[in-house]
Amino acid sequence: MKRLVIFLTSMPAGAYVSLRVGAALGGYGSVQSFFQTAPAPTIVVALAAGFAAVAFVLGIVTGDYSWVDRLWSTAPPVFAWVYAANAGYAAPVLIAAVFVTVWGARLTFNFARRGGYTTMEDYRWPILRERIGSTAAWQLFHLLFICSFQVSLSVGFTLPLHALGANGSATVGPAFIGFLLLGVAALLWETVADEQQWRFQNAKYAARDKASGSAGRNLPSGIDQDDIERGFRTNGLYRLSRHPNYFGELAVWWCLYLMAAAQLGTVLHLSVVGPALLTALFIGSTRFTESITRTKYPEYDAYRARTSAIVPWPVKQSPEVATTREISS
Repeated sequence: MKRLVIFLTSMPAGAYVSLRVGAALGGYGSVQSFFQTAPAPTIVVALAAGFAAVAFVLGIVTGDYSWVDRLWSTAPPVFAWVYAANAGYAAPVLIAAVFVTVWGARLTFNFARRGGYTTMEDYRWPILRERIGSTAAWQLFHLLFICSFQVSLSVGFTLPLHALGANGSATVGPAFIGFLLLGVAALLWETVADEQQWRFQNAKYAARDKASGSAGRNLPSGIDQDDIERGFRTNGLYRLSRHPNYFGELAVWWCLYLMAAAQLGTVLHLSVVGPALLTALFIGSTRFTESITRTKYPEYDAYRARTSAIVPWPVKQSPEVATTREISS
């Protein structure tokens, strides 16, 4: 609970300070004037700078380097509503802002129920710190990648809302609606994937608490005893993809970009940088995460050999056959 209180107090404070700095540097006179007259991307960058600075300081002070993880689902909706307000709540930007807000609420709920706002940092950071070795090198990574790059990335993948606002259209076309519906489908896919993993992890830890003779009894529907024994899920959406939640997340942001592209009538606009960089990040995250998973679970390599990494794909019949969809370690 202490971390939640720190997060809820420090992030708004950091955002306000950054807005004041932005107002002073831009000669706007006040935060209110800055908010009312500055270009929306300028306001968003100021907010992002405040968030990143607070996350960096909190990481050093608390020794917990997951403060940006707590911003992952909460900062983008803030940015989205800045764009919506700047565009006078025109229908395309308003619809996109609501879509991003629903995405953020769902992901925040999933992160919160896993203890993301109340417990210690992501399990991967201590492992990465050990691999880096040097304290100075780690803090440089913390500043440049965890805080600066990842917060900047959230600015990048919300840029389509700026494109929608700059377009000036107050109506939406059929292509926009089509990509919105695909985005909703992606959000539902991600929700199902997270729910399947949540139920599996709960069942796995419950089974471990039981005597070995009763571990296979009363498993929730959809949970396979063989998966419990091997330590990771291979059925449901995880039969088609090792990381179906990643696929859903990426599809959400690519659909948002395509919603903007549909309104603009071209795919050649700057906001493509957001989903493109997010895709690269998820590929790297998959490689790093699975390098840890493979050391914990002996059967994981066989699962990797027959199951697509991110994009859902039919199970390969022969574990030895690799495909171009496989992300190599």
